[in-house]
Parts: sequence; structure tokens; C-alpha cells
Amino acid sequence: MHILQRKDTKPVANLFTRMLRAAQLDAALYEEVEADQGALWQATSVVVLSSLAAGIGSRGSGAGGSLIIVVLATLLGWYTWAYLTYFIGTRLLPGLRTEADWGQLLRTIGFSSAPGVLRVIGVFLAPAWVNVIFLVVAAWMLVAMIIAVRQALDYESTARAVAVCAVGWVIDLVISIVFLGLLSPSPHSPPAPSLAGLIWSAPAWTAL
Repeated sequence: MHILQRKDTKPVANLFTRMLRAAQLDAALYEEVEADQGALWQATSVVVLSSLAAGIGSRGSGAGGSLIIVVLATLLGWYTWAYLTYFIGTRLLPGLRTEADWGQLLRTIGFSSAPGVLRVIGVFLAPAWVNVIFLVVAAWMLVAMIIAVRQALDYESTARAVAVCAVGWVIDLVISIVFLGLLSPSPHSPPAPSLAGLIWSAPAWTAL
């Protein structure tokens, strides 16, 4: 009976414990979720919670927009960014011990957005402070993402993980420029945020 009870309560407890460890930049956590194939729903939950926090927090600066669109756009950005890092990390810049699949990148990168839940406090702040909070959290998430990529791709060097992310950002920027005309057809339309930026760039939320 004790074992069954522990099993029932483990998912919810694990989610918030893992989010805390991810925000603390615990490398062991990213190794843990990389190996846990059942953690995809948790990673998805983290991305959704982070995107909701950003959508709600950005209202403190007067930004509007549908939370549903924010969540859907973020999920798209997460999936695209995970595939980019998977392709670059395993095909273009593999390490000696690199052995990964797309699911591992989805899970680790998903958890790297855990610090993003703090953006919800922006709804209580003056517009100037909202930008500060979003930038600080964006930097925090960027560091977490680099650690996530490093662990998922089994890199011995953090510099290689930074290189993968840098190349990914360039490709992401090119993709965004290509679709800019479609997403922002008029000069008065807000600029289209980059795919990866939907998760990790604070200014992208103001465009939504």
C-alpha cells in the first residue's frame, strides 16, 4: 500500500521538485530527465507554465494578446528549437560521446524554461521593471538551456554547447527573416518573433 501511494503522488511532486532543480542549474537534473522517457509530459508542463507566466507577466507593461496564442507559439518554438539543436549537435558538431535523440533534447530544453515562471510577477510591476525582470529571466533561461544542451548531447565542453546554441540562433534568425513577410505583411504590424525567441527572448512577448 505504501508503494502504491508513493507511485500516485510521485508525478506531481517530481514535477515541482524537478522545476526547482532545473532553475538551480543542477546538471544532474538534466541528465535525469534526458534518461527518463516518461518525463516528456513534465517538460511540456514546464513550457506551458513558463509561457503562461510570460503572457500574464507581460501585461504589466501594457502588452496584450491571447494566452492561447502565446502557449501555442511557445510550444511550436520549443519543438523547432529542440530539433535544431538535435540536428546541429548530432550532425554538425557532435562530441566524442554524443549519442542523443530528439526526445532527449525536447525533455532537457523543456525543463530549461523553468526559470521563466518567475516572469508572472511582471503583472504586479511597473512597465520599466517588467523589462528588467524579463531580461534577467531570459539570461537565466539561456544559461539553463546551455547546460541542458551540454548534458543531452553528452558534451565534455560547455563551449561546444554554446556553439550549438549560437549556430541554432543564426539558423533560427534566418528562418524568422524568411517568414517575416508572411507573419508581418504590413509596415505597421508587430515584428515576428524568432522561433527560439518565443521561449527565451523577453522582447518576443511584447510582439505577441
